[in-house]
Order: sequence, then C-alpha cells, then structure tokens
Amino acid sequence: MNNNLKLFDGVVLFTQVVNSGGFTAASLINGHSTSFISKEINKLESRLGVRLLSRTTRKISLTPEGQAFYQQCEQMIIEAEQALGIINQANTEPKGVLKISCPIGYGMSHLQSLIVEYSTLYPDVKLDLDFNDRKVDVIQEGYDLAIRATQYLEDSSLVCKKIASYKAYTVASPLYLKRHGTPLKPEDLSTHKCFSYSNLKNPTKWKFETLSGEVVQVDVPATILCNNAEMELAMVLKNKGICRLPEFYMEKELKENKVVILFEGYKQVNIDIYALYPSRKHLSPKVRKFLDLLVKK
Repeated sequence: MNNNLKLFDGVVLFTQVVNSGGFTAASLINGHSTSFISKEINKLESRLGVRLLSRTTRKISLTPEGQAFYQQCEQMIIEAEQALGIINQANTEPKGVLKISCPIGYGMSHLQSLIVEYSTLYPDVKLDLDFNDRKVDVIQEGYDLAIRATQYLEDSSLVCKKIASYKAYTVASPLYLKRHGTPLKPEDLSTHKCFSYSNLKNPTKWKFETLSGEVVQVDVPATILCNNAEMELAMVLKNKGICRLPEFYMEKELKENKVVILFEGYKQVNIDIYALYPSRKHLSPKVRKFLDLLVKK
C-alpha cells in the first residue's frame, strides 16, 4: 500500500531530466537543485528495483529498462495533463463567439427553446447561428459546431455525435390525393408531380424497402428541385404534389392530418441527427456546454 501511495513520486522529474538532457538543465526548468533531483531519481530507482539512467561526468543515458519506463511515463503525463485540462475547462465559464450551422427545419422546430436556455445560462457567449440547408465545411468556414440530418454520414476527420433519429416519410396532401389518386406502390410515382431535395447526392432517385427486405429504387419526375425543405412542404400543403422529408420538418402537419403518409407497407427510412465538431481534444467550454444541452434535449 505504501508503495502505491508513492507510485508517481519522481516520475515527472525523471521525464524532465530525460527531455532536457541532464540534471542541470532540469534544475533550471523546475527550480530544484541538482542534488535534490538526483536524490529523487535514486529513490525512484530504488522503489522500482532497476537502474533507469546511466550517469557519467559528462552526460546521462537511458538504460533499456529506463527507455521502456520513460515511454510509459511520457504517456501517463500527457494523459494526466489532458485530464487536468478537462477539469479546468469544465470550471471555466463559456465566453466568446459560438458559430453553429443547422438545417432550417430542425433548427426552427427543435433548437429554439435550447438556444433560449443556453443564452440565459451563458450570457457571455455571442451566438452566430446559420440556419441553412446547405452542407458547410466546418473547418474551412470556421464553425464550432454543425448539426446535420442525414441517412448516411460521410467519413470525415470531424467528431460525430448522434443526438436523435427520425423517420423520413413520403407525403401528399389529402386534396392532392383526392384529385390525382393515391400511389399504392413506389413505381406509381412516375405519374405524379414530385418535389426533390437537391442537396442530396441523387435527389431524384428515391429508395424504398419492402417489409421482406427487397430494395426498390424509383426515378421520380421532379417537378421542382429545391435546396429548402420548407419550400417542398409548402408546395405539398398547396396540393401541388408529393415530397419526401424527415418527420421533424412536418410534425405539426402530421398531427393535424394536413399530410398523408404514403407507402406505409414499406419500411420507413431513418434520418439521423448528428452534431459535428473539429476535435474532442481541448473542447472549449462554450461548445461543451451546448453539446450537454443538446444531448439532454
């Protein structure tokens, strides 16, 4: 037990001696005398039962055991410093500018109350909100955080945190279906007016999956290609055609039966919501606190 209590004694001094190239240089860094450092290294070697350093009047060098121990000590110190950084950042009040990108529909329907709460809790943070359906370059455009709604998340160097999942529905208004008929299978869409979300890789190719797992891909006649889901939904509510959107864009319309879900005999597509940010290391308090609220939401 006593040895465990002294487990890290001398470790930092040992790495400083190695990194600086000698006892004298290490003493200038930490303010201890060379004799004090030498005694602490001797105590460390005694506890370990091995010789870590070979000493001559001119230089020091690592023994094989010392080399292996040094590599582990370096990693331990790095991790300890990171842990201290997390604690210090957690105790630092968020401040500065927080730049966020978010799809319009999700931002308007799910982030308003969160943003009000965040602004109340952290008044020293200035929010720069970009509610836009375009795919931003988080790093190049200087965003602290981007929220994305997608079926397939592309590989990237960004940290990705899943925060929610929704169904995507193919919908039309009751009056449109009364006038033009209800498509019973995806292939029937070829005779209907459809509105497609142009930010997708293949906006006019809609995939469906039967309950038995058969995949059906339909080339829909896109009457309108649009990069704004709100416009697509508006056209549907004006009885102009059919669109396919995540449910968070039209939760109210679904509850009020203003739109009808088509192809309920097919599996519905999942659209996942992710928070993307540049690095998990040294995450600033302003971003960490926003993520905390986002996950709790």
